[in-house]
Amino acid sequence: MKEQGDGAKVTDVKARGTRRYLSAEKKYQIFLETERGTASIGEILRREGLFASDLQRIREQVRDGALERLKARPGPRAKAPSREEYEALRDELTQKERVLADVTVEMGALRKKVNGGSWDR
Repeated sequence: MKEQGDGAKVTDVKARGTRRYLSAEKKYQIFLETERGTASIGEILRREGLFASDLQRIREQVRDGALERLKARPGPRAKAPSREEYEALRDELTQKERVLADVTVEMGALRKKVNGGSWDR
């Protein structure tokens, strides 16, 4: 503490604190502890250095994660294509896009022939 000229004491305050990131595991532990009700929510928040808005955000994240997981259909997950299959599909798509572009140009030329090549349609 420092003393001002009038005898009042002034405390040194850090300009900015470091941002604290909680792991998913820690957030879930905090969520479970607040839901159990063994200690008051205020006590838990003070101990962890959190605000009520932080707890609300954690609760929303847990809810969203649970809903996302419950939406998943049962059964085996879809298998990702191998690198070779991916390359073959990509080449096939590129070829089809080229053919589509050629057909579009041909259709434009045919329209001009049918319409007499004039701009009046």
